Amino acid sequence: MRKTSLFLMLSLLLINFSCKENSKQDETIANQVEQTKTQEVVYQLTPDKTTLTWTAYKTTDKMPVKGTFKTLKFENREGKDPKELFQELDFSIPVSSLFTNDATGTRDPKILAFFFEKMDNTDLITGKIKLENEELKAQIKMNNQTHDLPLNYSISDKNVVTLTGTMHLEDWDALKALASLNEACFDLHKGGDGVSKTWEDVALEIKATL
Repeated sequence: MRKTSLFLMLSLLLINFSCKENSKQDETIANQVEQTKTQEVVYQLTPDKTTLTWTAYKTTDKMPVKGTFKTLKFENREGKDPKELFQELDFSIPVSSLFTNDATGTRDPKILAFFFEKMDNTDLITGKIKLENEELKAQIKMNNQTHDLPLNYSISDKNVVTLTGTMHLEDWDALKALASLNEACFDLHKGGDGVSKTWEDVALEIKATL
């Protein structure tokens, strides 16, 4: 009888200990799950932390002329995947917000008057960014023409996303407007060889701090 009682007591102790251990394990797992949820990163994409820089080129030596648009409009986005934040992202850019930081104050009005105003319905440049097969592209509407622009994607360890691409103005039927600008800036676009030239490719860079 004593052996049986001792056996029963040991069994009860083991069962009780096992239950406590299981309870501790369950609690630990629950804490780990909760910590994981807390640590999940949600990224935000907003216009006020996004910049669009463009680089045009003049002279036969292809001297860069940089500028930006101070206003970039799109709806705020949130998500766990930085790349997917750009999926189906509609945007619009008022061309009047163009800025080249020109000390003379004459370049910006010339670009507006002799380039953008020579095109149709180009008070706004509008478009949509799409993600297809992990590749980003911008569907841009300008001068009543809509074309896709492939974008290169990278993200830094500081959560800065950089999108880059090259816009060929011929695709948007903008070569006449480009010729108008070159004529207005004829002497300013001359290089050492005396040839005045304005290139039809424009490099674009979008930087977004998430």
